[in-house]
Amino acid sequence: MAFEILVIEDNPMDVELVTEALAAWKTRTSISVVENGDDALQYLRASGRFSAAHRPNLILLDLNLPKKSGLEVLAEIKGDLELTRIPVIVLTTSDREADVSEAYTLHANCYMTKPLEITTFFEKFKAMEDFWIHQARLPRA
Repeated sequence: MAFEILVIEDNPMDVELVTEALAAWKTRTSISVVENGDDALQYLRASGRFSAAHRPNLILLDLNLPKKSGLEVLAEIKGDLELTRIPVIVLTTSDREADVSEAYTLHANCYMTKPLEITTFFEKFKAMEDFWIHQARLPRA
């Protein structure tokens, strides 16, 4: 069975980079991508055009999204008893202390800034795999 990852990201270049970094994982993964906050919540609730969506084991969430911000999406995920157990990694370019603080106040499981250097980006994703797949024990999807 594949480890299900939902990437919530609207920038096509970042989606490509994240997908490439996840493809380098040794763990078999299934990656789904949605481009805005509304679609993210529909996907997670398997509603509308996402009625066949699988519940992810892990969510990678950008903060700067159209329709609903990443912080709004995070608040809804963590406020929903059906979704709250899914780990959410905020993956964003923002290193503003206010964003970091608000994300953790809303119960983000991790906050990571996207590095500009490609090697560092891939190193962060390797560390992410090591921790979230091999070290942490997650609830089943």
